[in-house]
Amino acid sequence: MDENFKLPMEKVPALSKSPNLLILFSKPKVGKTELLAQLPNSLLIDLEKGSDFVDAVKIKAESVDDILAIGKKIQAAKNPYEYIILDTMSALEETCIPYAEILYSKKLQGKSWFKKTADGKLASDSGKAQYGSILNLPNGVGYSFLREAVTKVVEFVKTLTPRVILVCHIKDVLLEKAGAEFTAADLDLTGKIRRILTSQSDAIGYIYRKNSNTNVLSFATSDSVSCGARPAHLRNAEIEISKMTPDGLVTHWDKVFID
Repeated sequence: MDENFKLPMEKVPALSKSPNLLILFSKPKVGKTELLAQLPNSLLIDLEKGSDFVDAVKIKAESVDDILAIGKKIQAAKNPYEYIILDTMSALEETCIPYAEILYSKKLQGKSWFKKTADGKLASDSGKAQYGSILNLPNGVGYSFLREAVTKVVEFVKTLTPRVILVCHIKDVLLEKAGAEFTAADLDLTGKIRRILTSQSDAIGYIYRKNSNTNVLSFATSDSVSCGARPAHLRNAEIEISKMTPDGLVTHWDKVFID
């Protein structure tokens, strides 16, 4: 910081009114991918082949190397997309396991992970041969490297576009309140990865079907659904984000991204 800086004496205007990192989740077959395909000037990176039946500006990725290659193409094109969608984060976790093993192998404790024999084959006493996956390491050591891998990939994607959308599956969590058990909806992400990404996000929205032709995007926090938002216009908001009409799907992304 410049030593000649001045302390602010008045409110500093907000830099953005809309979420720069948005997390969306829902139950299966609600229509997340079709909804996201309608977002203007966006690129959907399909990590689990979920967009095969949807017309969209999309590209498939099956590895971290694929994501890096896509990123280089985007940079070469001078970052043309206003939004990049990662669909889904559960698939990204799986995709990042080999990358996590590479990160681990570069550490002192992981130097034997990819140990090779004289003829270049994987040695039987290598960590990879013994444990199969880094997630099988004792005491959950491998999960810290998976967190690092996922975080690095998300941070890389954030350099490619002003706004990133992370699409997540839902999982049911059994909770207890006032002696009664009930099921809550939460993000299907591994342990601390969920905490890291949710803490970094500007908004977490839950998509649900209101009736046979209308979807609602909810940022309302409750006992049963973990949502929330920093932008003022999204706090506890319930937005009718899409509706199927005789002329096709009509979406209202302008109610989420207002600047």
